[in-house]
Amino acid sequence: MKILILGAGQVGHSVAENLVSESNDITVVDVQNERLRELADRFDLRTVQGHGAHPDVLQRAGAEDADMIIAVTNSDETNMVACQVAYTLFHTPTKIARVRAPSFLEQQNLFGPDALPIDVRISPEQLVTDYILRLIENPGTLQVTDFANDRVRLVAVRAYYGGLLVGHELRTLYEHMPQVDVRVAAIYRHDRAIQPDGDTVIEADDEVFFIAAPQHIRSVMGELRRLEKPYKRLTFAGGGNIGTRLARATERDYRVKVIEHNLGRCKQIAEVLERSIVLHGDAADEELLLEE
Repeated sequence: MKILILGAGQVGHSVAENLVSESNDITVVDVQNERLRELADRFDLRTVQGHGAHPDVLQRAGAEDADMIIAVTNSDETNMVACQVAYTLFHTPTKIARVRAPSFLEQQNLFGPDALPIDVRISPEQLVTDYILRLIENPGTLQVTDFANDRVRLVAVRAYYGGLLVGHELRTLYEHMPQVDVRVAAIYRHDRAIQPDGDTVIEADDEVFFIAAPQHIRSVMGELRRLEKPYKRLTFAGGGNIGTRLARATERDYRVKVIEHNLGRCKQIAEVLERSIVLHGDAADEELLLEE
């Protein structure tokens, strides 16, 4: 597959590293020649210096016969325009863009065949935000991943003494919860993976991965450990993009505080948030944390 990657920063570097190992024909475009030289020294790929949204640069990079364009520069506007140019002038089949600004992401009608022709939008900050939100919604979980448009959830939880299933065979779980469709996918014990079956005995400190519908997660967790009470108060250390997104997403359901060391940023956050308390200070300050 012939793939154009626009942007040789951290994200573009990681994408190139993963795709070049799969025997793809990779071309990376960036305005900084030093970044391109570093990539070319490490991997078997082609580089083109220039602005990724300019038609002449895309043409030099081989957009005319590219199967996919992945625009991951630091500029949302550049990424979106590059996908539009690739679609209009070069009919590139698959267009992927990194879009970070919530003001763009919240406008669903902005993207599509009759609007901006971007097939997949990547927002690293939003991915991290969504992941942390799932952990907040499920106290006591180690990992939470959604599948099938959020209808199915893969959860990792550590088994503790006090859980009904600890010390018993796995088949007991299905006997306790016959109406719940749950599957234990894997168990990690002493850093070793175990493929579970009905005869597998759950031990304390096992890391258990199970799959179930979101509404059944807490019931299944109750079989493995004592349930933690839902969180009521949240404190986010840092008011960057992720911290602000988390505060906006949770402030209606929790008592939220954001600690930010930059006074100017504090003022910006306070204007965006409706119910959260914004504190100016160092999140590593023990006295501040104790006071709050």
